[in-house]
Amino acid sequence: MTHVNPEMLSRITIEPGKCGGRPCIRGKRLRVSDVLALLGAGATVEELLEDYSFLEREDVLAALQYAAHETDHLVLNVA
Repeated sequence: MTHVNPEMLSRITIEPGKCGGRPCIRGKRLRVSDVLALLGAGATVEELLEDYSFLEREDVLAALQYAAHETDHLVLNVA
């Protein structure tokens, strides 16, 4: 079970007309999935902060927390 910090998750926004309604960082056009993909490709948090001037360390942590929360559900295997 993941611990959810509502204040941290408030940094994640979903707007129907922006980025196809996908979760973004603070209403910007940077999707949570973009942040996760960059981290997964080996980028460091420091590199992300340098490359995206509006990005804050807490935004990256919020993206990770959001992903953990969204993937923490029961999967039923029905045959």
